Amino acid sequence: MALWRRSSSWLTSCSRAPAGIVGGNEAKVSPEVAPEDAPDRRQEEEGEADEERWSRLLPELLTDIVRRVDAGAERWPPRRDVVACACACRRWRDAAVSVVRPPLECGRITFPSSLKQPGPRDAPMHCFIRRNKSTSTFYLYLSLTQALTDKGKFLLSARRFRHGAHTEYIISYDSDDLYPGSNSGVGKLRSDFLGTKFIMYDNQKPYDGAKSLKSRSSRRFATKQISPNDSGSNLEVGQVSYRFNFLKSRGPRRMHCSIQCPVDQGSASDPSKETPQSTSSSLSLKNKAPRWHDHLQCWCLNFHGRVTVASVKNFQLVAPAGTSDPWGVGDEETVILQFGKIEDDAFTMDFRYPLSAYQAFAICLTSFGTKLACE
Repeated sequence: MALWRRSSSWLTSCSRAPAGIVGGNEAKVSPEVAPEDAPDRRQEEEGEADEERWSRLLPELLTDIVRRVDAGAERWPPRRDVVACACACRRWRDAAVSVVRPPLECGRITFPSSLKQPGPRDAPMHCFIRRNKSTSTFYLYLSLTQALTDKGKFLLSARRFRHGAHTEYIISYDSDDLYPGSNSGVGKLRSDFLGTKFIMYDNQKPYDGAKSLKSRSSRRFATKQISPNDSGSNLEVGQVSYRFNFLKSRGPRRMHCSIQCPVDQGSASDPSKETPQSTSSSLSLKNKAPRWHDHLQCWCLNFHGRVTVASVKNFQLVAPAGTSDPWGVGDEETVILQFGKIEDDAFTMDFRYPLSAYQAFAICLTSFGTKLACE
């Protein structure tokens, strides 16, 4: 993420007069009394010179270079070379954006913007979450190997706050900056009094047609608190609810999700051209019903080896059959998102199209915490 913050100078192009020239040809500043901003000016001038040197390549050659780097770096950490290319200058960034395909097409996460794009369609993307109970923080990593956990590539983080009877999660691109007013904020998650209903907010429009909230409750989460650079208002992109279990009948938690997901209106044949606009539609998900195992005396689901510890937090989400399904996933057999425990503070998270990494992470965060009314 540091590369992206440092690369904010791509879009800045300022021409300044050399230090020491005030008017005419007289040098009014001696070396002993240098202006305070002289080092900053020199750095800006050097940066402009470097950017001009990098941008001199022919467009065809530049695109071919980025394409070769992209093809040779299929996994992280080598994939950071693609991000480094995008950080060279604005022309290199434009070339990288046109070459690198979204996760839906290539099955890889490259740029921060990929975290809000739908995941791959053919196979789930394997991730894992680490929890720190002492600080109420959660960290999402992309799995780099077939192991359940490894060093991982950091993707997102979240921190839980208590505001009276309510619980809020701040979700961020930064693993350390997890406070209200953070510039690296992605969105928020807010629960009701009982912790059985959660509303997911985004600080930017993830697709055309996303609706901003103007209600009294939404004004408590002004987008300026999430990202001061965004002048818009909060955008509700999903809800997660857990069904009450007043009779205390045996069985796992029952959850229902309604997530706003983009529906593509065709596809672009030329990557260099503008991608077609998308409209949104509500994706309904419910947890897959487990079966009772007489020998083990417990409820069981087939996680295909990705979950190793029994927990009430474990779940699989599927799209109910017979619902409106422009994504082609409503068969109750295709698992859109699965989440499960593997260690005391480690959990796997596997998601696929049409959910994004951000949406999947937010849904999994709702599983943490005690829900006495649902168990």
